[in-house]
Amino acid sequence: MTRGTFGFSSLMPRRQFGLAMGTIAGGLWAGPGLWKVFAGENNDGTRGITPAKVRGAFLYPPTTQLRQEGYYSWPGSSFDAEGRHAQYLQELRIMERDLGMHIEMEDKPLNLDDSVQRFIHGVRESPPDGLLLIPFKKSHFEGVRRILDETSVPAVVFATQGILLNAQIQSLRERPGVYLINSLDNLDAVRRGMTMIRAARRMKDTLIVNIDGADTRETEAPPWGTRIRTIPHQRFYSAFQAMSATDEVQRLAREYLRHAVRHVEPSEEDVLDAAKTYFVFKQILESEQAGAVMMNCLPGLREPHQHVPPCMGFMSLRDEGIPAGCESDLDATLTMLLIQALFDRPGFQHNPSMDTEKNRYFGAHCTCASRMGGPDRPPEPYILRNHAEAGWGCVPQVLFPIGQEVTFTKLLSRETPPQMLVYSGKIVGCPPNPPTGGCRTNVELELDELDDACGVKGHHLCLFYGRHARDLRIFCQLHHLQAVS
Repeated sequence: MTRGTFGFSSLMPRRQFGLAMGTIAGGLWAGPGLWKVFAGENNDGTRGITPAKVRGAFLYPPTTQLRQEGYYSWPGSSFDAEGRHAQYLQELRIMERDLGMHIEMEDKPLNLDDSVQRFIHGVRESPPDGLLLIPFKKSHFEGVRRILDETSVPAVVFATQGILLNAQIQSLRERPGVYLINSLDNLDAVRRGMTMIRAARRMKDTLIVNIDGADTRETEAPPWGTRIRTIPHQRFYSAFQAMSATDEVQRLAREYLRHAVRHVEPSEEDVLDAAKTYFVFKQILESEQAGAVMMNCLPGLREPHQHVPPCMGFMSLRDEGIPAGCESDLDATLTMLLIQALFDRPGFQHNPSMDTEKNRYFGAHCTCASRMGGPDRPPEPYILRNHAEAGWGCVPQVLFPIGQEVTFTKLLSRETPPQMLVYSGKIVGCPPNPPTGGCRTNVELELDELDDACGVKGHHLCLFYGRHARDLRIFCQLHHLQAVS
């Protein structure tokens, strides 16, 4: 690469790029969890995020009572209920701190008496975001069942091995609104359940700013009531036109160029303009105190050009953990918001297609996060290209690692009941464009769930790293969504 207008002469090594990104724009890069700050998790009263609240209880009789009765039933005379209670409680306190939520366990275990009814009354009077019920005796499953039957709060039920019998397990295993864990001392699964409850709270509280049209309005999106504030395109157009090539903009443009393994069509001026879009988005997010953004970008790309393709700005936002949805697709943006809340990873919103002869799924779009492993992971390499459909500007062609396991999904929020498309597979190729058509970032997958790739449903699905189809199906069951594959 030759020296250009920004004054550099060689590609920056990958490790140095990661370090340099930490200082972009005088500290705008905040590493893992920046989305949480923009979503308002600092709880300063201005951003609207409330830490998730879980009410919980252990259910078992005192061991002294069982000794007097002379019969223990499951889990048996060797089971130290009080000791296990103290052990789990200590781990729950760590979990509460790590997840930034409140897990309020009853001081004393619930026995099969008035204590269960008092607990039910408290939940009804002040509904929490979720429940955590931990039975330590087979008979006390009836208390769990009463609580579930008489409340309508998403519930995680955790029984260690040797407490519940098969019929009890089967009665809850697929019950809507419940995530049953029957596994030996599996607090990791409990953490998964708590994360799912926390994610729904964040979906409820986060504001998405939508850049589209000529009007300002605010709506709510099912199933959690996520707020959507639409602002006029002109806000973005005017801010972009007013954005000068500040030192911060130039630094980000240099990072784009230095990290790119190649740049093909874009000029350095195109790259500089692409960097401006990131700072315009940040201004709007901060002004609206929003945790995510989506934009109907296509009108501004057509004549007369109102702004450059915003795809590099979207890449940087997603790299920071800020969901950014293309073409004002609300369900795709909600999906990326959910992926971020559950897994702290960005989603690759894409157009779907298939290779009918190789039986492979094909996804493509002109923007994608480079830090697909999460904000604290190294970026994937990318090539700088122009926008495939518009034929100008600067966008990333991200190169995914072959063999990477992935999940792709989309929330269909307006279905009754709301649905979630759920698929998983493995990356087997990143076909270059050309010779393939479509968009710049392309991915080919071999699928897990379907024998025929043409069976994939939906448009603008969102792909992310890791095999998490089971996690998403559990989330759907816990929150009364219909999982579809």
